[in-house]
Amino acid sequence: MPNGYARESVLRHCRRYWCSAAIQVLSVCSAFSLVGAARCRAQATDYVDDANLLETSGTNTTAVPPRLVIGQLQTADSAAPAPPQAATPNPTDGWHLAVSPYLWFPGVHGTATGPNGGGLSFRASPGDLLSHFRFGLMGAAEASRKRFVLTGDVLWIRLRDDKSIPFPGLGATSASMKATEFFLTPKIGVRVIDQEKFKITALTGLRYWHLGESLNFNPSLLGLNFSGSQDFVDPLVGGRIEAAITQKIVVNLFGDVGGWGTGSELEYQWAGLLGYRVNAAWTLQAGYRYLYVDKRSSRGVVFNVTTAGVVFGITLNLK
Repeated sequence: MPNGYARESVLRHCRRYWCSAAIQVLSVCSAFSLVGAARCRAQATDYVDDANLLETSGTNTTAVPPRLVIGQLQTADSAAPAPPQAATPNPTDGWHLAVSPYLWFPGVHGTATGPNGGGLSFRASPGDLLSHFRFGLMGAAEASRKRFVLTGDVLWIRLRDDKSIPFPGLGATSASMKATEFFLTPKIGVRVIDQEKFKITALTGLRYWHLGESLNFNPSLLGLNFSGSQDFVDPLVGGRIEAAITQKIVVNLFGDVGGWGTGSELEYQWAGLLGYRVNAAWTLQAGYRYLYVDKRSSRGVVFNVTTAGVVFGITLNLK
């Protein structure tokens, strides 16, 4: 009995020991589990805080996507194409304006016949015309857009000569003669060839003429004073060639022809100009110009004149 009681007592102590050990092990595992859970919660909290620091757009700070999604969104934003830029206007698409004041020093020769059939042939050198020159206005202008071209040319001169009368029987001591010539030439055209260094432009338009003359005696006892004028318009066709020989040297050739019995029987002109580009804004030019007109009327008036001579000018690019 004693031995059996002792064994039973030992078994009871062993069972109590293993139960206590198991309880302690379970307690330790529970403690580690609680610590691990607390660390996980702390890491989750820290992660959310980090995400809020990175995402500071100010639109919605309560719902923040995970770190991986944030990276993907940022990559997508950085790779997104830039918004389309507004098209920059091409400077060649707008209007361009240039003016060309010039001085023409021509000589003149031809025939003039009045209504009564009387006429005379005449010839005057550039020096003669300059000595009787009283007023003048000469110039050209051009507006263009792409291949479309508008041009205009105007010339207005007035000559005067005063002479004493060597014939006392006429009842006059002096005579004054005035002559006026004015023409205006508007044209419209298109550039058939439009390259940077070579251009050909086809043009059509008209030329309006005004010719005036007067002869006054002083005193006019016999009523010999005379005054008259002619106005007519001729249709024209023509063209122009522009070539850049170098960056500084340019050549312009132009001409036209018209009349064909409308205003005059025939008229035509041609000119050649050599230009030097001082800069992009203005160009010096010099050359030669020839103009012929044959005007006849039913009253017997004839005005057959050739005007030709050197010309100097400057072209200003305003736009």
